[in-house]
Amino acid sequence: MDNPFPEYQRFCQSCGMPLANDADCGTEADGSLNREYCTYCYKDGHFTQECTMEQMVDFCVQFVDEFNKNTGKNLTADEYRHELLQYFPTLKRWQK
Repeated sequence: MDNPFPEYQRFCQSCGMPLANDADCGTEADGSLNREYCTYCYKDGHFTQECTMEQMVDFCVQFVDEFNKNTGKNLTADEYRHELLQYFPTLKRWQK
C-alpha cells in the first residue's frame, strides 16, 4: 500500500496512523514525546498493548470507514485488511 495520506510525512510505526501533530504522538516514561508511535499505541515508554502484527491489523480494520472517508477510497473490510497486511511489515514495530 502506498502512502494513503501524502500530506503527512510521519506515521505511527505500529498502526500506521498519520502523526499530524505532537498531540498524536506517544510519550516516553519521562513524559517526552515519542514521534515514532501514536498516543494510542505507545504511552509512558511502553506499547499500550502487546499483540502480533495480525492482531493489530484485525484491530485497525474496524476503522475502515474512517480510512475511506479520509482518503476518498471505498474499500471493504477485507480489501483494507489485505492492504494493511502488505503495509504493516514496512513499519518499524513489525519489521523482522
